[in-house]
Amino acid sequence: MLGLARRARQLVSGEAIVLKNIQTNQAKFVFLAKDAGSATGKKFTDKCRTYHVPCSRRFTKDQLSQATGQSRTVIGVVQPGFARKFEELLRME
Repeated sequence: MLGLARRARQLVSGEAIVLKNIQTNQAKFVFLAKDAGSATGKKFTDKCRTYHVPCSRRFTKDQLSQATGQSRTVIGVVQPGFARKFEELLRME
């Protein structure tokens, strides 16, 4: 599903870009690698909590990178439909 969202250009990645998208309310869902550094983890979980953006820390960097085809630690979903579907799928597990 992440690969599909990436091909549809509905993902943003990279720490600075995702952070800006959270702060401007463009990010609707965030994937943060569970093996991200402690400073990165704290920064993004705090920002997501402040701006009321759902955040998932279920996957590792390798899993996120394999799903998108890019080596990333943090990924933001900007399309509300994809964000809802990701939340729904993660609740089912």
